[in-house]
Amino acid sequence: MQLDSVRILDLSRLLPGPYATQLLADAGADVVKVEDTDTGDYARHTPPMTERDVGALFDSVNRGKRSIALDLKSGAGRTAFYRLVEEADVVFEQFRPGVAERLEIDYETLTEYNEDLVYCSLSGYGQTGPDAERAGHDLNYIGVAGLLDMTRENESMAPQIPGYQIGDLGGGLFAAFSIVGGLLSRELGNGGEYVDVAMTDVVASFSQAISFEALTGDDPRPGETALTGKFPWYDVYETAGGRYVTLAALEPKFWTAFCEEVGREELLDAHGTDDPAELAAVREELEALFASRSRDAWLEDLSDETMVGPVCTPAETVEHPQLEARELIERPDDAPPRVGFPAMGTNAPESRDESVPEHGEHTDELLASVGYDESERDALRESGAVR
Repeated sequence: MQLDSVRILDLSRLLPGPYATQLLADAGADVVKVEDTDTGDYARHTPPMTERDVGALFDSVNRGKRSIALDLKSGAGRTAFYRLVEEADVVFEQFRPGVAERLEIDYETLTEYNEDLVYCSLSGYGQTGPDAERAGHDLNYIGVAGLLDMTRENESMAPQIPGYQIGDLGGGLFAAFSIVGGLLSRELGNGGEYVDVAMTDVVASFSQAISFEALTGDDPRPGETALTGKFPWYDVYETAGGRYVTLAALEPKFWTAFCEEVGREELLDAHGTDDPAELAAVREELEALFASRSRDAWLEDLSDETMVGPVCTPAETVEHPQLEARELIERPDDAPPRVGFPAMGTNAPESRDESVPEHGEHTDELLASVGYDESERDALRESGAVR
């Protein structure tokens, strides 16, 4: 994936939008952060801070990008933006519905300057519907809450990622996917495109494992479906020392391997039963079994065929040999470590720019690229239209 010739004007900030465009920047796209002339992206100043004196979140999802600071509420600032749009492939915004129209940077307006533009809007609830103008940070109240509620009702096993972050990251991922899809569609001769991505829709899409029951009259609850704890052979168990392991022996062959390796052959025939008493008895047996030894002791002795794995802390996860072998964790000499691009390709960029832009660092460079001479740039800066 090499998007070297693609220029993206990114109006987003904080997490979902910058995560989307970081994926595209890692694939080689020229991502231009269009920030306001006041504070810019809030994530710049949000603790914890890295050694580069920017927020860790900002440092993680804004590498290799350029920054221009424009006052889009001013006529001169909008005019400068329009000139950038003429040379761009993508405009990506994360405002609440209606804001882009008020700023006169909406899709209909911008296609007057670039008819082949791919324009993507990312928001909590999308551009239509009764909740369209709600702030996306309350995303837990719909979709996400229902999805996360399908985990087992055990505080120790509760999800470690808040629902709004699942919406943020999932929304960013689908936005990146949609932008690449829009670019491909344009290359196939279909012209530009407007794409509306709602984080709520994305999270609802994540619920495929339980959606059929909900769509056909049932209301599945924790412990009632195959993937949410109904069956003891697909669940999470506490070990000695308070750590956890997962058991995912859905298929009979894996259950057989597990029972044989732990010396519980008498449980073999229970696999597949729907009898509540038998299920409870098997779960009680497994709870006692796993509690008899530490997590690491179990993992050391059991083979991969048993489908037993560790529940890792975040620190353990980023040090895991599997992720290290995949080179997913990037530890550059000149930048803080981060989680990198989550796909391998034979046509990937050979190197990546690990720098993060200062607020408005590339304003002059980008304005010059669309025809503003030095005196015009100085005038824009004096007027406050740019920084």
